Amino acid sequence: MKPIALLLLITLWGEAGAAGGQFVDVTAAAGISFRHVSGGGGENPQKYFIETMGPGCAFWDFDGDGNLDIYAVNGYSLILKNAPQARDALWRNTGEGRFVDLTEPAGIEAEFVGYGMGCCAGDYDNDGHQDLYVTNYGRNILYHNNADGTFSDRSQEAGVTAGQWSTGCAFADYDRDGDLDLYVARYVTFSLEHPGENLVPYMAEDKSRQSLAKKVKTYPHPSNYEGASDFLYRNEGGGRFADVTRQAGVFDPDGKGLGVVWGDYDNDGDVDLCVANDQTPNYLYRNDGGHFTDVALIAGVAYSEDGRTQAGMGVDMGDYDNNGFLDIWVTNFQGEPNALYRNDGDGFFSNVSFSSGTGRVSLPYVGWGGGFFDFDHDGFLDLFTANGHVLDNVELFDPLSTYAQASLLFRNNGRKPGSAFTFADITSSAGKTLSDKRVGRGVALGDCDNDGDVDLVISASNSALALLRNEGANQNHWLTVKLAGAVSTDGEQGASEGPAAGRSNRDAIGARVKLVYGGNSQIREVKSGASYLSQNDLRLNFGLAAHTSVDRLEVRWPSGKLQTFTAVPADRIIEIREGEGTIR
Repeated sequence: MKPIALLLLITLWGEAGAAGGQFVDVTAAAGISFRHVSGGGGENPQKYFIETMGPGCAFWDFDGDGNLDIYAVNGYSLILKNAPQARDALWRNTGEGRFVDLTEPAGIEAEFVGYGMGCCAGDYDNDGHQDLYVTNYGRNILYHNNADGTFSDRSQEAGVTAGQWSTGCAFADYDRDGDLDLYVARYVTFSLEHPGENLVPYMAEDKSRQSLAKKVKTYPHPSNYEGASDFLYRNEGGGRFADVTRQAGVFDPDGKGLGVVWGDYDNDGDVDLCVANDQTPNYLYRNDGGHFTDVALIAGVAYSEDGRTQAGMGVDMGDYDNNGFLDIWVTNFQGEPNALYRNDGDGFFSNVSFSSGTGRVSLPYVGWGGGFFDFDHDGFLDLFTANGHVLDNVELFDPLSTYAQASLLFRNNGRKPGSAFTFADITSSAGKTLSDKRVGRGVALGDCDNDGDVDLVISASNSALALLRNEGANQNHWLTVKLAGAVSTDGEQGASEGPAAGRSNRDAIGARVKLVYGGNSQIREVKSGASYLSQNDLRLNFGLAAHTSVDRLEVRWPSGKLQTFTAVPADRIIEIREGEGTIR
């Protein structure tokens, strides 16, 4: 080999190696076989709007064995009314790189109730076992974990069925009383029995496309339908929730909600809420002690950089520039950049979609799930997005677009003195499977093999679920933190003292961890629900680059209690229980 060619090869290898891990599709090897049913397909003469929107998925540890299990949401046939209906699926992680299908023995959808959309996990009754909430077109399901490998549908008695078309959901203790409340987004007012006629199709901006849409059946645009108000359910204890949507200040019948995420963006100790809306302004609900105010417009996250509403779908919060404030990321439709809003720390956000290097690259894609995670453990949060069009015949309307699309992985370039934080598109160098085209929708982030790096589950419309394992990220050091809130023997939560006193929930959802090491600092928050209609690992994963230990680890519990640990070794998964002075 010529010296110049060898030098080029080494340079390219170095750039790819610097990017960190390679993602490998291990779905078949793990024993997972799941295919989403959208309901229609090419032979469906109607093309119901609902076919375009699902599904979500989850990484969660339902049996408490320390291994992340997988939940996959499914739709059902809209054509063959008497055909056996598709079901959601529950896959148990054996801890040996394999998953076992436990859907039927666990009692998942023993009685069919609706067309599946999304899910979120959280121990709503503080019994030490993670429960699951599933959103549907139809009534929603609250699966109570019976702690014996089975689940019971408690939605009716809990009062959280919602109804109509629910999408994103997330548990959080917004009033800090020690139990998990529940936010449920709803999309539009849609009916399978009366789907509408002469509807405006997607991508009918010009006359040529309008003419084609009259000849070729395609899916309708969301502008054909009115919005629907989301729900906020307050946990009353005893397995019951109360609808407090209006009194809490989050009632808005004009929203078209999809992605949902909780996070303390203003650092005042209680969780705030961001909702990605489709073709209506996004919500940023500031928590003012249990009542909410939508500050999205004044904060700068309601619209695009040029003041337009966008097709908000996925959403996440994370501190990508390590300044101690949570930033916001929202995925959007083709021709609209995925939005990255930098938290300026004063109640306002700056739209850095283009200046960060993420906006232009995302323009040809329709973005859905994903979010912030440090895939290469260099100490800075990167960004992942699953993509896929809504039109299964989009090539007829736009020859440059495709129905199935590649994913996008943006590597955070880190801190450079005098420069703003930027990202680089490294999709092509992080494993072939990221460039493989799929009709991407929900994404769950989590360490399914407990090797310290973050893996991916990607759900896809009318096609197979994919499990992508992160390999090679552990060239750098890392730390994963699992939190458990204090629960007394009688089921009551332990409270702290002082004006900001509250109580913690068992899963410590809403807790914040801060790491300080070698002059650097990072924050993460435990959250239920994010991405697009999906659930991430409740454990917090940190990259430490070359640092072999953490100088100081601080936990701010939902109760308001603070705990500090020093000289914490890296490269391990640790558990911290509220009020205990040791790390397990």
